[in-house]
Amino acid sequence: MSSEPLEIERKFRVPVLPENYRDYPSKKLVQGYLNREPVVRVRDEGGKYLLTYKGGGLLERTEYNLPLDKKSFDNMIKKVDGIVIEKTRYYIPISDSLTAELDIFEGELEPLIIVEVEFESKEEADAFVPLDWFGEEVTWDPRYHNSTLSDKGFDL
Repeated sequence: MSSEPLEIERKFRVPVLPENYRDYPSKKLVQGYLNREPVVRVRDEGGKYLLTYKGGGLLERTEYNLPLDKKSFDNMIKKVDGIVIEKTRYYIPISDSLTAELDIFEGELEPLIIVEVEFESKEEADAFVPLDWFGEEVTWDPRYHNSTLSDKGFDL
């Protein structure tokens, strides 16, 4: 088993928001990309600042998060390449161990809505049955990576 941190997630393009999504906790996210191959991102998660490195892959990829202070984030966000992504993320529990992360994009990427679910293993991801409101699966479509959206925009 690899000792590298691994992100395993499936993504879906949401056609219609679930009625009660505002009842759940949310955060405003602001993020930009300093590099796309490999992915190097800076993000403000409602006052928590991170520098993230992501390896290649669609369903599974390595991910490292390093803390930043606000000053470092503010300096780096000015240097990003492409669109600065702004979105509100709602955290909707769907089982004891799984949470749907519902992203409602703003600005240049509006009206895009994506939901992601992260898993502990590939087997768990493969066995997952999406909820009815999730819509079309886009896990395997690299156009829906945030790094691609920040570069090419939303014209899907």
